[in-house]
Amino acid sequence: MNTIVKYTVVAGAAAWLLAGCATSRTDLPTVANVDLERYAGTWYEQARLPNKFQDDCVGDVKAEYTLRAMNTIRVVNQCRTEDGSIKTAEAVGRLSRKVTPRDPARLQVRFAPDWLAWASAAWGDYWIMRVEGDYEYSLVGTPDRKYLWVLSRQQQADPMVVQRLLDYAETQGFDTDQVLATR
Repeated sequence: MNTIVKYTVVAGAAAWLLAGCATSRTDLPTVANVDLERYAGTWYEQARLPNKFQDDCVGDVKAEYTLRAMNTIRVVNQCRTEDGSIKTAEAVGRLSRKVTPRDPARLQVRFAPDWLAWASAAWGDYWIMRVEGDYEYSLVGTPDRKYLWVLSRQQQADPMVVQRLLDYAETQGFDTDQVLATR
């Protein structure tokens, strides 16, 4: 089985588990009036809470978001593994169906195959908690506080901005002592 297929299967299973573990908490503040057109594009991971589906990512972690019809988003995640290979996972994002009214900062992402799109457990939360600058930095988390990412448009981010976003995440109940810096 080639690396992309293996990663897609593993990422799908991880997304299934992620979604199954998520709670319906909605008390996590998100960005008001986030503009998904401006949010689309390439983001480089600067830091994250450890998670099973990224265990073998050792660096060069990035995500590409492309807006599609009907408020859906094509997601392509990529990272470098220990042996130097690149692993890629594709997903689809949508406005969260767990909250009303619908909020473009509260998204759900599905790495599972299309035939599982009907299952709510196939969708994991992706909530945009903060955007800094002119959509230059983003803080993304899940309402259960188990998943957290600091993203930037540039591979080399300003460490002070990254720290400011992590400090904010800590005030929202995330265990930032466990955060890993991305290489």
